[in-house]
Amino acid sequence: MGNGAEGATAEGMRAAAASTEMLLAQVLAGVMRTEQVSVDSNFFTDLGADSLVMAHFCARVRKRDDLPTVSMKDIYQHSTIRSLAAALADITSSSAPVAVQSPAPSQTHALTTSPLPVQTDAPSDVSAEAPSGTWQYVLCGAAQLLAFLGFSCLGTVAAIRGYQWILAGSGTAGLYLRAVLFGAAVFFGLCALPIAAKWILIGRFAQRRIPLWGLAYLRFWCVKSLIRSSPARLLTGSPLYVLYLRALGACIGKGVTILSRTVPVCADLLTVGDGTLIRKDVLLSCYRAHDGWIETGPVTLGAGVTVSEQTVLDIETSMGDDAQLGHASSLHSGQAVPAGESWHGSPAQRAETDYRAVEPAACGSVRRAFYGLGQLMAILLVYLPLAMAGVGVVLTAMPQLHLLPSTDPPVFTSRAFYIETLIASLVAFFGGTLLGLLAVSTVPRLLSPVIKPDRIYPLYGFHYGIHRAILRVTNIRFFTTLFGDSSAIVHYLRRLGYDLCRVEQTGSNFGTMVKHDTPYLSTVGSGTMVADGLSIINADFSSTSFRFSRTSIGPRNFLGNNIAYPSRGRTGDNCLLATKVLVPIDGPVREGVGLLGSPSFEIPRTVMRDQRFDHLATGDELRRRLAAKNRHNAVTASLHLVARWFHFFVLALIAVAAVDRYHVHGMPALALASLLTLTFTVGYFTLIERAVTGFRPLKPLYCSIYDPSFWRHERFWKLTSHRYMQLFNGTPFKSLVWRLLGARIGRRVFDDGCVLIERTLVSIGDDCTLNAASIIQSHSQEDGAFKSDHAGLGQGVTLGVGAFVHYGTMIGDHAQLAADSFLMKGEEIPSHAGWGGNPARGQVPSTSGEPIDMAP
Repeated sequence: MGNGAEGATAEGMRAAAASTEMLLAQVLAGVMRTEQVSVDSNFFTDLGADSLVMAHFCARVRKRDDLPTVSMKDIYQHSTIRSLAAALADITSSSAPVAVQSPAPSQTHALTTSPLPVQTDAPSDVSAEAPSGTWQYVLCGAAQLLAFLGFSCLGTVAAIRGYQWILAGSGTAGLYLRAVLFGAAVFFGLCALPIAAKWILIGRFAQRRIPLWGLAYLRFWCVKSLIRSSPARLLTGSPLYVLYLRALGACIGKGVTILSRTVPVCADLLTVGDGTLIRKDVLLSCYRAHDGWIETGPVTLGAGVTVSEQTVLDIETSMGDDAQLGHASSLHSGQAVPAGESWHGSPAQRAETDYRAVEPAACGSVRRAFYGLGQLMAILLVYLPLAMAGVGVVLTAMPQLHLLPSTDPPVFTSRAFYIETLIASLVAFFGGTLLGLLAVSTVPRLLSPVIKPDRIYPLYGFHYGIHRAILRVTNIRFFTTLFGDSSAIVHYLRRLGYDLCRVEQTGSNFGTMVKHDTPYLSTVGSGTMVADGLSIINADFSSTSFRFSRTSIGPRNFLGNNIAYPSRGRTGDNCLLATKVLVPIDGPVREGVGLLGSPSFEIPRTVMRDQRFDHLATGDELRRRLAAKNRHNAVTASLHLVARWFHFFVLALIAVAAVDRYHVHGMPALALASLLTLTFTVGYFTLIERAVTGFRPLKPLYCSIYDPSFWRHERFWKLTSHRYMQLFNGTPFKSLVWRLLGARIGRRVFDDGCVLIERTLVSIGDDCTLNAASIIQSHSQEDGAFKSDHAGLGQGVTLGVGAFVHYGTMIGDHAQLAADSFLMKGEEIPSHAGWGGNPARGQVPSTSGEPIDMAP
């Protein structure tokens, strides 16, 4: 009887698999618009599909009740209909009818939840769907505008009176002494203001929910804005920064090193044990926006913890003593890393990788104290006086400006005022650019021999100070934006110190955002192309020491967006590194393959469709098109400089006129100037963006990088990369500006720092919640091919902190994408679904047999 039952069961499974094969083949044939597909044909190498086509296939499969759910990871691991159907049959038989649950970390290391009591500022009968209405949205925006104007006016008054006081000094020594005293007062005042505001307006942060756009949120926004604009951010990587966080309420132990510039807003909820290391580009704000609420929650790190680069720690997460979190990873809400374990991935899971690469060194409290004191003295005695001297030089070039009380007529009625401001702005902007280029290419090169590669140095000493100087001077974003996406970026990076081997010039070797720890130990192989957002990690740290090592990226690679490449990266020749991939640092060297996800897994290096434009990248055709591209990019760079200078010139006019009228009209003149500055900035860059696109929305593209359509798109990127948008984070004005720039944005959208790359290709529904560092990117580049398409969010969608949404995607109403997730091109998230991970997927079992719960 037993054998008969088992045979019947096996026969049923084979029949089910055959039925699944037939249905999957029908769906794929429909997607590829062909009559039929072979169940044994490889999706990529035989059928010529790419990830976009297979994402559409997955979306259609998910809409059918007679087929199991399929994710992109399943597609890459089982690349034929037959193997995919067999894997789906196995997981279906093994999991049904048991419901999917989140296993404990010590078992499968998937997402775990640990519900905690939550306080709320709203009454208990408030609807969870829309805690705030339109009138609260409008009133909150008005109050935020008044707060901005008030702080701007007070700051300007302090600057004017302080400068007048400095000018009243006698002799060079007197002027310098007054500059030091005034600079110290401003620096300590701006550092103390967020601390005072936090304790007065909020008190001690506790775990709670704050409805958006209400009075409680307005207090939260004021404190957050002051904290994020504090000059204390300049102290990142210093023992003084730890003291600042303690003053904000954080519980931080001894010997802690924090290199991330993201200041925890709800510092009371941050606990860090002794000797813990938090590396750069780590997001841990101890709050998140979720479905119309601000949710605050604890982040707890034990003693000796290592948190690697480009990671996200959501609220209600913890790491035990001596635990590790790898780069390009995240802890989702409720996850806890046990003591002594190493985790990586998004969401993180247990790993055997050791992310500690440097032995500790002697670095006691005395050393830390002296370093902090020296850094403070450098700021107060050197940097601030020099900055004020530079402003003084510019002002002396404008005799029409009266910093002392003046009389009518107003300065802006004089023709000489405009001529002198024009000359001063030209000298300041273009002269400053040339001096900056000279400093960037010489000063770090003189400093670099002080630090020897592969040698361990203690933190907070002379060598560490040299490292910080090289890091800051060689990572000036203005220059990478100017030269990026053109042939000039290769020459600029070489001048910095990059080893680019034998360059195969493409005109798009690097994007506009590339950074490093040191350029002198950065090697990029011949024929390699980088899309954008590359972070080369040359320095390894412990909480007491650091070491420089050479970081080498192999030849003929292609790197997607937002990749942190460590010095121990195990990739070689001819690799594709997908967007947000976790570059492996152990195991065999990967060559001739693609890597996707966090943790990463292998995918095809390329597919037939991506080779459509290869003939344009060789011979005379390449030389002709590259020359034309270089001419186009040179005009683009020139337009970029002129546009930035003219903006600088007009702001100088407004500022000088406001200072002149302040002595007659007082604070109203400064308030008007602040409003004019903001209004002109938005209107000016909106006009530029509209003009670049011909006052028409962008259209989806599929073309070569040597096509003029792509060159125009590069011009759009360069001329519209505006950092002023950060001013509007967390306010209703952010949505208004996005609308001016062409995005289709619904009502009451909360945007805490999302970036929309191609605005006119994005649509966002009512009541959406967009978290800090989230990105909606409506394009991708892979080798010589460029593709762009629309991306849409329905109503009430939540994008988690650091989430990345690619082109050709659609997120249904009230769906949620978890923190640090990567929604691949072509994916569709159903309404009310919770997705997460890299690549993102829903609350489904995977074909590996491991249950995955991605619901927030």
